[in-house]
Amino acid sequence: MSALEVRELSKQFDTVHAVNNASFNVPFGAVTGFIGGNGSGKTTTMRMSLGLTRPTAGTVLIDGTEYGSHPVPRHVVGSALNRLGAHPGLSARRHLTMIAAGIRLRRSHVDRVLDMVGLGDASDRRVSTYSTGMKQRLALAAALLTDPPILVLDEPASGLDPSGVRWLRELLRDRADDGAAVFVSTHQLAELSTIVDHVVVIEQGHITASEPADELLRRTGTSRLEDAVFSLDAVNLREVS
Repeated sequence: MSALEVRELSKQFDTVHAVNNASFNVPFGAVTGFIGGNGSGKTTTMRMSLGLTRPTAGTVLIDGTEYGSHPVPRHVVGSALNRLGAHPGLSARRHLTMIAAGIRLRRSHVDRVLDMVGLGDASDRRVSTYSTGMKQRLALAAALLTDPPILVLDEPASGLDPSGVRWLRELLRDRADDGAAVFVSTHQLAELSTIVDHVVVIEQGHITASEPADELLRRTGTSRLEDAVFSLDAVNLREVS
């Protein structure tokens, strides 16, 4: 069973087709890069996957069922779609403690993830004093709180400095190597290309590729994932003709 099964998913806002008949799978034990430019439909697809936006058509199954049908969805999937989700007047520790209380987790889980994301020494500071990168780390801490088997992360490298990006790569790689499904969107592939196992490419709401990264490299005749994605238009035209 796939971690995420997206089937003929569409979303229309008035006359704009944000996502158009998208179908793809996200496997366990791999980092799946969800690649596309700004406005390509990545965030809308992720929000529909988590029940935050109602699709116009289609379905998304997470570990075999829709997100809202899981008894405690946070125990199945951890997500970070908005790094500014914490109230600026709260400390990081208080923010995570409130989330943990709502899903009956012990406080030890909070301490664990704060240390994991490198916020242990700043955990009692107000979020309003945090840098952009620290807020991103806090969003990741909330996603990791239950040690979920599935992670859905929207542009998690945004706002991180080079050392932070390196830390993020190691974190996501370790999670996938432990069997988790990591579904991560990016429009700057260079930040995460070295850890991506599987690729889903979306362009103007259409899925243009969904395959293992090494297969995409072979199919496009390139050696770098960034080059492979940029080559897709020409390759798809050749395959159609």
